[in-house]
Amino acid sequence: MFNSVVAANRAAFAAFGVQSDDDLPTPAERIEPDEDLPEWHVTISEDHPDSLGVGDRIEFTKTISDNDVRQFAAASGDTNPLHLDDEFAEQTRFRGRIAHGTLVGSLISAALARLPGLTIYLSQDLEFHNPVRIGDRLTAECEIVEDLGDEQYRLTTRVREDDTVVIDGEAVVLIDELPDDS
Repeated sequence: MFNSVVAANRAAFAAFGVQSDDDLPTPAERIEPDEDLPEWHVTISEDHPDSLGVGDRIEFTKTISDNDVRQFAAASGDTNPLHLDDEFAEQTRFRGRIAHGTLVGSLISAALARLPGLTIYLSQDLEFHNPVRIGDRLTAECEIVEDLGDEQYRLTTRVREDDTVVIDGEAVVLIDELPDDS
């Protein structure tokens, strides 16, 4: 019954030219290589890509949507009802659905992908401190804390919602030069 009412409402809105969020292309349908979407925010502290070093920082900000959680569940196979079932999740210690920890951690990868050059993960340690709810706007922060030589760097990594740390960690990356035809 509920689904048919929702379908009827969508049809009525469509008849009046009102586009629902369900009719909009998903981020996966809009993204191109080396592109940012308007709903994302990126900041980087370095001014000279050839001199990337200790103290340089990168931030990547986005809102975790229901679509993000569902697409991650489908892509990863992690169909834990804590992430997908409102009624089930209401009965848990979290009192509602939360995003997959690995999905939230992937915002660190999104930040690192925006460093100048071709960033390759060598390792990542994560500590999960707080749950993330659908609709939370998160910022992944990465700071180079050590130049390990051979284009390898150790970074502190953190994901926060406002002033609340949800993930804390450390990564080691290799940053190669981009191929000439990039």
